[in-house]
Amino acid sequence: MNATEHAKRAYSANHAPVRTNRGSEYDAFAKVTQKLQMALFNPGREVADASKRIRLKAQTAEAIDLNRRLWSLLAVDVLSDENLLPQTTRASILSLNEFTRAHSRKVLKDEADVRPLIEINAAMMRGLNPGRT
Repeated sequence: MNATEHAKRAYSANHAPVRTNRGSEYDAFAKVTQKLQMALFNPGREVADASKRIRLKAQTAEAIDLNRRLWSLLAVDVLSDENLLPQTTRASILSLNEFTRAHSRKVLKDEADVRPLIEINAAMMRGLNPGRT
């Protein structure tokens, strides 16, 4: 094999594309939102089998926890002086973080549905990459 063929192989399509912050954020929201959707369609309190009900409740709690952690990371990021988002956008993200935290507590106590959390995440995904959702 000559040097040209070595170079072609070294720079072929096997290499992963460069990730952008927006792309990474989109993927994080997509992963968490998928878990929230699974929780929506697996309501643990309506299952007669106790062990399955516990397992489904644990999956819901995991999805809620992942979502809260994602929103907490976003809140920390927008509070940073290095964050270049406009102040109004930063304030909106902080407000959504607070709503997410409060609503998540209600979901875990079976006092609310996960749909609003899914809708908020979907809106964020549309904002991060309008052509991808």
